[in-house]
Amino acid sequence: MTVSSFRRAWPRWILRQFFAALLFAAGARVCCAASVHGFVADATGAKVTGASVALVSKGQVVASSVSASDGSFTLTTGAAGHFFLVVTAASFRQLQTPDFYAGQFDSVERHLVLEPEWARASIVVTATGVPTPQPQTSAATTVLSALDLEVRNDFTSVLRLMPGTFVVQTGERGAQTSLFLRGGDSDDSKILLDGADAGDLGGQFDFGTLSTTAVESAEVYRGPDSSLYGADADSGVVSLTTPHGTTSFPSLIFQGEAGNFYTSDEELDLSGARGKFDYLGAFSWLQTDNSLPNDEYHLSTLAANLGWSPSASTQIRGTAHYGVDATGVPNAWDFYQVADDATEKDQNLYISASLDNQTTPTFHNQVRYGGTRKNEQYHQWSPEGTCIPAGGCGGPGIPPTYSGANYYGMPVTILGANGYSASGQALLDYSWDDGAIYPSEVQQVNHRDAVIYRGDIAITPHLGGLVGFQYEDERGAETYYSPVERTNYDYIAAVHGDFKTRFYYTLGGALEHYSLFGVQTTPRAGVSYYVLRPRSGVFSGSRVFGNFGEAVREPSLAQQEESLYSFLQTNGGQSTISELGLHPIGAPQSRTYEAGFEQTFLSEHIVFRASYFHNEFGREIEGVGWQLVPELLPNLSAAQQQQLEANLQTDSAYELDLNSEAFRAQGVEVSVESGIGKNLFFRGGYTYLDAVVQRSFTNDDEALLGPIPTFDGIPVGPYSPLTGARPFRRPPHTGYFSATYSGRKLTGIFNAAFAGRSDDSTYLEGEDADGGNNGNDLLLPNRNLDFAYAKLDLGGSFQLLKWLDIYAMGENLVSDQHLAPIGYVSLPANLRAGLRIEWGIGSGH
Repeated sequence: MTVSSFRRAWPRWILRQFFAALLFAAGARVCCAASVHGFVADATGAKVTGASVALVSKGQVVASSVSASDGSFTLTTGAAGHFFLVVTAASFRQLQTPDFYAGQFDSVERHLVLEPEWARASIVVTATGVPTPQPQTSAATTVLSALDLEVRNDFTSVLRLMPGTFVVQTGERGAQTSLFLRGGDSDDSKILLDGADAGDLGGQFDFGTLSTTAVESAEVYRGPDSSLYGADADSGVVSLTTPHGTTSFPSLIFQGEAGNFYTSDEELDLSGARGKFDYLGAFSWLQTDNSLPNDEYHLSTLAANLGWSPSASTQIRGTAHYGVDATGVPNAWDFYQVADDATEKDQNLYISASLDNQTTPTFHNQVRYGGTRKNEQYHQWSPEGTCIPAGGCGGPGIPPTYSGANYYGMPVTILGANGYSASGQALLDYSWDDGAIYPSEVQQVNHRDAVIYRGDIAITPHLGGLVGFQYEDERGAETYYSPVERTNYDYIAAVHGDFKTRFYYTLGGALEHYSLFGVQTTPRAGVSYYVLRPRSGVFSGSRVFGNFGEAVREPSLAQQEESLYSFLQTNGGQSTISELGLHPIGAPQSRTYEAGFEQTFLSEHIVFRASYFHNEFGREIEGVGWQLVPELLPNLSAAQQQQLEANLQTDSAYELDLNSEAFRAQGVEVSVESGIGKNLFFRGGYTYLDAVVQRSFTNDDEALLGPIPTFDGIPVGPYSPLTGARPFRRPPHTGYFSATYSGRKLTGIFNAAFAGRSDDSTYLEGEDADGGNNGNDLLLPNRNLDFAYAKLDLGGSFQLLKWLDIYAMGENLVSDQHLAPIGYVSLPANLRAGLRIEWGIGSGH
């Protein structure tokens, strides 16, 4: 080529190279752009064809696709950032996924499960250890969504809105609140907050001190689950989840409310996402006077959730919840008509830090640290009531002038729901002596550090496996006990899968090594089979299922320190140990069998579920009163016996514990749910519980311990139920109904919870002012002692402006005073109203 011809050709050559570079760059961008791919399926696992899948970032659709005949879809985008997917398909509810981070060159896999348009089929974790659609599990699970918690500031009421649950709150707002699942004890449920154990040593958990601030959802599993979560999951698991920031701009939300009983609640939330980071912070303050004297309550909660995604396959996240509360403790008002001068304070810190990694497309790993710091102080500031005999109770620096003088409540008549009554004055506080010095304080500490590993693998599209390991270091202390430390290990393995998306199964177990009770194994199995797969028609789907499981519970600090075996061994009671066949305190155990069916009607517009469960609880821990010391240690002199009794009272050890109780709890759960259109949803249910005590130390050993107390010839269990009776505070009949409406601007909630009469005790043996000379000691027959109740709540919210909502909530609208057990007063009808203000780009501010 000559110089002149080159000069004529070079502009065309440069243009060709320029366009070639552009084409290469475009091709490189397409081949290496962020890719989101996966499958769309229904709740049974069947693939959905023709579903519209949109990829959204910063409020804009950046890519869209339609699922193919095999349910697959692929989306590409050249941008990096936080995304979520919106999926729509005929006959299904629109799905919006949680947001996720994807880098510019990441490949992200998401398998999407659509709910029927008229019913709910949530994704649950507690059933298999990995996210699984409810219809693919055999387990009994209920998920409380953000809408269920929207206008609530505690969990006391919402936990009643599902089958098999019973909530007991011994007083008004802020009082001790316990959860009973399917007839199990109140400490038989494992409580998780972001995957970390939130309970005390031994499984106790007080829902009365837990706020709904920064809690996005609550998943409740009914049945033994130690095979996945270790000890304390005897009768179920409650898993709470913290939300995380999703908006591309800082979103600031303030809400404040006020109500009767001088109630106020304020909350401030800040959240968002930027680049690879997301953040959420929340603070709330709740206070109320309640309706009784010395029953003021306040709770402050601080919560945070910080996440970092270095890539689409790896996420590091840390959450923390810190609650500080204080409440007056007026005691059982109906027994005394005098408010005790006592307070209880709690400082509870829950920490969870996790590293999630999708190591391969089929292998996922998670390492989690869980930390719990729970501190509680109970103060009795001064004695209240009337000193009997008058002037004999002493005072600061003044010993009692009369042996046995104490403080008593007002003369009362105690009426049980069974129609029986007793009159007298009940012992409220002890006199000033070595056994009662005021002000007195009892402190309790429960600390835990845990490291948890979970690895799940998809061996085939129809078979998955899970392995896990958990290490716990627990420390506990109480004012009158020596500090204890426990080291626990759990080894977990399970498989789950399906045959032709019709037969689903899960098999697993755990080997548990706990320093207090040694080695235990806890197997679990569940199967589910679609007799009739979901389809259009009147009878649109039929499923049968069954479950089996075993679990154990760790004894609490008090049960360990107040062991009857240890007490007798220390005080020369070896002959009594041999005679009664006592052993060191051990782990209570449970075993469950369950079978049931689920039927959908009218093209899945209505879902009906019924199941039968049979629970066996063995080696349960019960207490015997310190008054039995003379019978337990007959070889001691009367003076020595009295000294031991005084020491026990000084240490607040009013009971001595042993593994002697056994009971079974069987029953039937029935639930129905249905939607009308896209906005209205109903659900309701009923549980029948037939629970009976099969063995109890206090009456099986009547020859040794003396006669059982009676009321008009009726045997009474003063501290624990008698053999053949029902366990305390577990009514045979419970039910609920819930209706929710969620529109563009208006939301509404109506809830109703019902319970029949239940067995209980006044626990007032020998505590009448006349020393029990009236023949009943203020005890009443246990059968049907607690009243039935109906609790009705109504609330809702309305969006006045894009950035302003107003809301209101009315609870216990009929002012039922018997939500609490006998002796305690429930909070009457209480109304709250408030507003919610949102600042941020999306709100127009």
